[in-house]
Amino acid sequence: MAKENKLTDEDNALLSALGVEVEAKKSITHTKQEERIIAGFEEIQKFVEKHGRLPEHGEDKDIFERLYAVRLDQIIKIKNHKALLGDLDYQNILSRDYENVSSIPDNLSDDELLAKLGVDEEDDSITKLKYVKPRSVKRAVEEMANREVCQDFDEFKPLFDDVKNDIEIGYRNTIRFRKDAGFTKASLSEKQFVIIGGQIAYIAKIGEFFKAPNSEDDARLRVIYANGTESNILLRSLIRAMYKDETSRFISEPNLGPLFSGENSDDDLESGTVYVLRSLSDNPLVTENKNVIHKIGVTGQEVKNRISNAKNDPTYLMAEVEIVATYKLANINRMKLEKVIQKFLGNANLDIEVKDRFGKLVKVKEWFLVPIFIIDKMIDKIKDGTIGDFYYEPTTAELKRR
Repeated sequence: MAKENKLTDEDNALLSALGVEVEAKKSITHTKQEERIIAGFEEIQKFVEKHGRLPEHGEDKDIFERLYAVRLDQIIKIKNHKALLGDLDYQNILSRDYENVSSIPDNLSDDELLAKLGVDEEDDSITKLKYVKPRSVKRAVEEMANREVCQDFDEFKPLFDDVKNDIEIGYRNTIRFRKDAGFTKASLSEKQFVIIGGQIAYIAKIGEFFKAPNSEDDARLRVIYANGTESNILLRSLIRAMYKDETSRFISEPNLGPLFSGENSDDDLESGTVYVLRSLSDNPLVTENKNVIHKIGVTGQEVKNRISNAKNDPTYLMAEVEIVATYKLANINRMKLEKVIQKFLGNANLDIEVKDRFGKLVKVKEWFLVPIFIIDKMIDKIKDGTIGDFYYEPTTAELKRR
């Protein structure tokens, strides 16, 4: 073993007399976290040495390159990364510009990082991986490394709110799919809603199609999620992920089907009536807008029986009413239809309160500022199943296509 040479006091005195300053070398200590960052950066450097480029994300890359790419992203996000690693960076890795970094949380151990990437690992070292699931890796990397905050989510949030409400009232259905139903060959389309991983997702855009290695048509998607994130997952990857997730579902288009008919056939079972009423109240707001203020409801009994006690019922503004129009319906859920009508005319709902027989203020629902010809058109759209394609614009009193 080589003998360690140390300067004696006499040596130091002699060097001082010769004008030579002796500076004790300071030992640099790092925290465990800093040591881990340095070790991770050195592995990235080895990759750059071997391949002559930085590690990249992408489903065509192997798991090690993807892991190094994620690790480099996390290093870039550290405020003082250059101060810590600058002296080690002989390849100028840290001096390059980076526009986007992954959204995987910081401070993950290698095992946790591998778990986020969907890898089963049987050894402590990431360089000794014995078993990797290629398909799960592809899905996990797409979802974890490429999902990011949706900057224009405000434009999509109303769509998610509408879909959730549509599902609640039965205006849309969620459809489960199975392997024996041929889902692996299913296709998805733009502006379609699905449920994946317990979240509603919206396929905002489908890019140009290309041939995947297995000769299937594939494309890059822009998928917006209800939690305000988005991803550019591949079409086939999304389909495979949905098939793997037993809770995944399609969300149907809004379609009530043929609810009404002008005449009931012998086979039809009459379920109720949609009625339109006009109030005879002397309330100034009502009298001034008498021709456009209407109550719309659904009943399973005779309308005349329903309104027989109108003058004592705050639902009818504590006044007599007249029947303006009725529409018979067959084979329909009355509660569901009533919610559909209330939703469609929601932006024309009349905000009004009346006192009941005991002087208590009651907020009344189901009265709308809408002319009768609009109600007729709405019923026609419900009858032909296209009501979901339109909305009511109260400022111009017209139905407009979405």
